[in-house]
Amino acid sequence: MSEHPESAQPDIAADIRARMVAWRRDIHAHPETAFEEHRTAQVIAEALTEMGLPAHRGLAGTGVVASLTNGDGPSIALRADIDALDINELGNPAYRSQRPGKMHACGHDGHTAMLLGAAAHLVRHKPFRGTVQFVFQPAEENEGGGRRMVEEGLFDKFPADAVYGMHNIPQIPRGKFAIKPGIMMSFFDTFEIVITGKGCHAATPEKGIDSVVVSAQLVNALQAIVSRRIGAMDAGVISVTQIHGGDTWNVVPETVVLRGTVRTLDGEIQDEIEAAMRQTCAGMAQIHGATIALDYQRRYPGVINTPAETDAAIAAAASLVGAALVQTDIKPAMGSEDFSFMLQKRPGAYICIGAGEGKNDPPLHNPYYDFNDAILPMGAAYWVALVQQQLPLAGRR
Repeated sequence: MSEHPESAQPDIAADIRARMVAWRRDIHAHPETAFEEHRTAQVIAEALTEMGLPAHRGLAGTGVVASLTNGDGPSIALRADIDALDINELGNPAYRSQRPGKMHACGHDGHTAMLLGAAAHLVRHKPFRGTVQFVFQPAEENEGGGRRMVEEGLFDKFPADAVYGMHNIPQIPRGKFAIKPGIMMSFFDTFEIVITGKGCHAATPEKGIDSVVVSAQLVNALQAIVSRRIGAMDAGVISVTQIHGGDTWNVVPETVVLRGTVRTLDGEIQDEIEAAMRQTCAGMAQIHGATIALDYQRRYPGVINTPAETDAAIAAAASLVGAALVQTDIKPAMGSEDFSFMLQKRPGAYICIGAGEGKNDPPLHNPYYDFNDAILPMGAAYWVALVQQQLPLAGRR
């Protein structure tokens, strides 16, 4: 079997395929991060308007939504994220980022292009009965644009019986899909810990309270929470990703700040880890005579696919590549997604589309990553197949 199986070719017209590549590369060259996606939103709105779809703008600031109705029937929402990351692109494609320090390192440029391609096809052919809501969501990376869209009335203004999302994965071969019912991606929290000791001369640390030493011991103690206080069969990850403190060589700083993330696959484990972190910080403060303040922020819920909608996503993907190439026995990912806020309001499913060409493909959030344009037709065709399946014309179910 080929490394990149190709079943029935997606029925996406050549001109739409070409436009998807053009949209994707234009957006890639002009990356915009959370709630600043003004140009990106304009590109999306103009493309939708050109198709004949009025574009609603303003949800979550830079969100764009368009509705396509073809007779009376049920409704579904299809969501793509549109924001970039604060990463300096090190690759050198012809459409390389023109904004230093920002790049599309997660493929949201491709997700946007695939949904626009599906919209173009569905406007042209209308192989369904009901309403499709095309949702282009800002600020997926860290800032919860999905939550803001929901809070600002996404499903009140654009009713949907179910909502669906999709993400490219370079570590899954092109031509395959992956999905599972239930927990698909982790709960995601952030924390900031401010350690306040007593500054002093580096030559006489006994006259102060060394916040750097406290921080080093606290980092190690935090790792013991998962390894020694959470069951071996329960998933949890505590990662300290930032340490800030000190200004010069010969001064013990008054304050050190730690920042990081917590990820779990279960709300009860999430509660246990937060409680354990608070207890650990309090104990470390008492031991050293320091003050330790923990700011623990609940950020994204877990992505939890509902059974019927997962089955629908599997069937749509299988109609393109065959059931054998849709993996359904995958493990949950410890990455996170604010699509979870939409799933809290409506049943739905989140699927992964393979984008890999080989073992050395750069992963997501890597400065050399680049979305694989070869999967644009398959992604658009998945959306089309899902719409046709879930909103069938009379007598076609």
